[in-house]
Amino acid sequence: MTKEAVIDMIREKGIRFIRLQFTDIFGQPKNITITASQIERALKNQVTIDGSSIQGFLRLEESDMMLHPDLDTFALLPWHKADDQVARMICDVHTPDGQPFSGDPRHILKQVIREAEGLGYTFNVGPECEFFLFHTDENGHPTTHTNDEADYFDLAPLDRGETARRDICLALEDMGFQIEASHHESAPGQHEIDFKYADALRTADNIMTFKLAVKTIAQQHGLHATFMPKPICGINGSGMHTNMSLFKDGKNIFHDPAGEKELSKEAYSFIAGLLNHISGMTAVLNPLVNSYKRLVPGYEAPCYKSWSARNRSVLIRIPSARGRGTRLELRSPDPSCNPYLALALLLKAGLEGIKTKAVPPNEVAENIYAMSATQRKNRGIEPLPKTLLEAVSEMKQDSLVAQTLGSHIMSHYVLGKEKEWEEYSLQVNQWELDKYLVLY
Repeated sequence: MTKEAVIDMIREKGIRFIRLQFTDIFGQPKNITITASQIERALKNQVTIDGSSIQGFLRLEESDMMLHPDLDTFALLPWHKADDQVARMICDVHTPDGQPFSGDPRHILKQVIREAEGLGYTFNVGPECEFFLFHTDENGHPTTHTNDEADYFDLAPLDRGETARRDICLALEDMGFQIEASHHESAPGQHEIDFKYADALRTADNIMTFKLAVKTIAQQHGLHATFMPKPICGINGSGMHTNMSLFKDGKNIFHDPAGEKELSKEAYSFIAGLLNHISGMTAVLNPLVNSYKRLVPGYEAPCYKSWSARNRSVLIRIPSARGRGTRLELRSPDPSCNPYLALALLLKAGLEGIKTKAVPPNEVAENIYAMSATQRKNRGIEPLPKTLLEAVSEMKQDSLVAQTLGSHIMSHYVLGKEKEWEEYSLQVNQWELDKYLVLY
């Protein structure tokens, strides 16, 4: 897209409002809306925001920030009426002197992408985003209730979210997504929509757009969509399995027809890099107190550092596709994560593995959940962090994570998550009341 093309489209489509969108360090989408009359000012990077009002951005005395729209992200928001067209552009955040803001998550991902490009690599990512659709109460507030009793791949009338899911797919296709599949997931009210992989930056942008579209279309159906990892105890939580591959000169370098399992040395080193830093990255990949209630045995979520070409109880699985489709599937991330920071860390860890020619531990072909603690210990299979507090502690000890995020995001992220844990620890929840109120 060019500036002229954007202006022409705004005029031709009768677009009256344009959202200039960006993301805070905790993965929350933010925006400032301008009218069409202000588009030329926006395209000259002259729209400012008050950074002191955005969590984790800036102190009050250094608050002015400039939005630089990425013209290639210009898109109509199809859920608005034809006579009230609204468009959006995703922006990079810059300081008043024109420098990229060190607290902008999109800038962090761009930095690591440039490092990969310097080595000749393109990092392609395909996420599998799961979510729940719940009913709302008479006041429009979300509940955790659903009349849906469907299971994997069921269809209507058991799948009561089918119509909403269909409309979400259509809206996303109107925005340029290639929807590969959509289906009901294993838990009541749980769904998955898969869109085609892309380079890391576009994928991160797509994840943010995807979550906004899902929530908006669900609301139009009188439902509440949530990407909370574990909204209900006793059933599967929502993950964001992340499929990754590296391309060089148009070829997937993870594939080697002569290699063991048809995987290249680079693929094995990338796996090793991920495993070496997974504990330090977990506070970003699984950023909520609630995230760790998904990462427990028995609910198809990984709990241990491991890899396999055929075992779904492991952390990193190698799907069967080979050739251009060769990829690594990391199964721990959940959809509450900040995709820019998550993909930046995954790429950085994998690149370090390749640079150092790291070697992963032996494949774990057995069901890890069926192993005893002693068996896992003897095999050197270590657990992932079990709580957000433990994950933050691991994060603070990982120099690669600190280097990748930079001092600004690192310090604000750790402070925010430690505060979140403290708030959680002080709460009196229903389990405590049910357990102790009468007994003591």
